[in-house]
Amino acid sequence: MLDSGRTEETLLEVNNIEVIYNHVILVLKGVSLSVPKGGITALLGGNGAGKTTTLKAISNLLHSERGEVTKGSIMYRGANTQGLDPAAMVKTGVIQVMEGRHCFEHLTVEENLLTGAYTRSNSADIARDLEMVYTYFPRLNERRKSQAGYTSGGEQQMVAIGRALMSRPETILLDEPSMGLAPQLVEEIFTIVKDLNEKEGATFLLAEQNTNVALRFAHYGYILESGRVVMDGPAKELRENPDVKEFYLGMSDEGRKSFRDVRSYRRRKRWLS
Repeated sequence: MLDSGRTEETLLEVNNIEVIYNHVILVLKGVSLSVPKGGITALLGGNGAGKTTTLKAISNLLHSERGEVTKGSIMYRGANTQGLDPAAMVKTGVIQVMEGRHCFEHLTVEENLLTGAYTRSNSADIARDLEMVYTYFPRLNERRKSQAGYTSGGEQQMVAIGRALMSRPETILLDEPSMGLAPQLVEEIFTIVKDLNEKEGATFLLAEQNTNVALRFAHYGYILESGRVVMDGPAKELRENPDVKEFYLGMSDEGRKSFRDVRSYRRRKRWLS
């Protein structure tokens, strides 16, 4: 897998943002990260670390959940995007694939995919991109006339990613793509993400609890805990970091640990700095 997809051109910059829900609950506490053009950047951490909130802050989906960015800034291609609505964000080239797929169950697979092209008008380009999606997801081609609600979890995740591709995004925010999927399907999904990155030039910021698989496919990673970035670096370096091995991969110098042991660790002082 690639480990050094960082480029000089930065598409997305998140600068020291704080996010509050319901005017009371502070969820993000000064998160900063950058996403380079043509890279796969992983946002890692356990449940409740702030990964999904970070993605929703970028795609401007917080207001529907009574959340808001109260400090810091979010820049895309050098422009502040915090005043844009989610539809305008899609037009700038940023789209989010939500956790849990959220397919339109009563629509067919193909109808779901076509909803992703609602901002476009050139029918020839749409048809060409639809065939491109089927090339990357041949299983969807086989199920194109099936109702999405009757497809498997893995197929619905493919539909969600394919639907995002139909908007011709430059940057895809991918939230928990491995959630609820068997290991074989997880590998298949991440391999397709890698192919889209390498062959189509798609930029990805993906939020994942599955640290092991994410760091194998990503170029760079950020680890969140309790709304803060506690570590970042090239994916290869994070995979070899002893703290990451112990706390997130279930490994230590003594070998594999059980997750029961990992959950009960006492964090080192520098981990919280």
